Amino acid sequence: MRLQEYSANGSTVAAAMQNFRPEPAADACEWLSLEHLAHGSERVGGMVVRSAQVRKLLKTISRLSPYKGTVLIHGESGTGKELVARALHTLGTAPSGPFVTFNCSNLVDSLAESQLFGHVRGAFTDARDDSLGYFRSANGGTLFLDEIGELPLRLQPKLLRAVETHEVQPVGSSRSYTVDIRLVAATNRDLRAMVKAGQFRDDLYYRLNAAAILVPPLRERPDAIAAFVAHFIEHFNRLFGKDVKLISRAALDALCANQWLGNVRELGHVIESAVLMTDTDRIDLDDLPVGPEDAAGEAIGVPVKTAAPNGGLELVEGGANGAAKDWPYSLDAVIREASKLALVRALQATEGNCHRAAELLGVSRYTVYRMLNRLGLAEGRSYRMFRMSTEVQSGSHRNFFPGELSHFLSSLLAAPRDTA
Repeated sequence: MRLQEYSANGSTVAAAMQNFRPEPAADACEWLSLEHLAHGSERVGGMVVRSAQVRKLLKTISRLSPYKGTVLIHGESGTGKELVARALHTLGTAPSGPFVTFNCSNLVDSLAESQLFGHVRGAFTDARDDSLGYFRSANGGTLFLDEIGELPLRLQPKLLRAVETHEVQPVGSSRSYTVDIRLVAATNRDLRAMVKAGQFRDDLYYRLNAAAILVPPLRERPDAIAAFVAHFIEHFNRLFGKDVKLISRAALDALCANQWLGNVRELGHVIESAVLMTDTDRIDLDDLPVGPEDAAGEAIGVPVKTAAPNGGLELVEGGANGAAKDWPYSLDAVIREASKLALVRALQATEGNCHRAAELLGVSRYTVYRMLNRLGLAEGRSYRMFRMSTEVQSGSHRNFFPGELSHFLSSLLAAPRDTA
């Protein structure tokens, strides 16, 4: 059941929404300095710390770092699990020791044991020299095993023994070597589910998970995005010899509105591209990269979907599982569509400025970002901001939404039920 089928005060909702037309960004732009973006943040052990969640994470790191106990880091890909491991090492008892990183997904099946524990000359074909392996290479420091969930099942008992005894035996040798290391493992997989499925040993899981750290995804800490943007701009300035100093408010709002399915790693790639693309000392919307889905080259990177003539709003017939088909408007659906209409109108009235739209709606800017994602107005991996023309007269927009929503809801509630 679509909204344009109903009318309010003699005019259809579709007609009321016809002024939703994209327009180019205005010339006037608010520019933000890197100092402004980084305000309230700090860098500890290579980590950018701003959100309350990461500050709590840092406290956990500080509690664990003085001890050499095994730590298991959980988190989605791209959240910065290796940075957490490096922070544990840097703040630990042997920061001058080696920090050795190995991704378990890179294990070569036939050489996996040798890669981890080393081998002696002649142990197998092409073993022309002794090899220390990753455990002995990390002696006196930290061994970080990333993607531990990819470790072959046959190697897991040997890893468990090495962790418990602090001894390794190279392939082809009868001698064991003591290693003084801190083992930090990380995974983006659900190891508990893998244990139940018989894909990961339960004794190894419990041994690794004795001290656990969860790194939250970037979408759960949007207040940290600005600080990450400043950090990456500074990093790529040094790397490429550039001098980017400013970013537009519109570009920052677009970055904050994105879902960041690739987390901090994806944000870093976006800023790298933007720093490369800009010809000036500032980054604007046009410098942000576009998504691969934009092969045609039109409007690629718009995080908020372009509104249809009816604002892109519609109600779906039937409730959950097709229930109540004679009454197609569940309360949840009405509230959702009313919220979507209010948000779209606020973005229209403010020309896509999420900060000012939040003020109109009486919510925080981060609530607006969450609404964009929850209501399906945000498109993952897209980065340009939504801008719409408006016919709202200056000074009158603060009284704009209640009347609009009143007509919208009235048109729904006054509509005859579809009994066909």
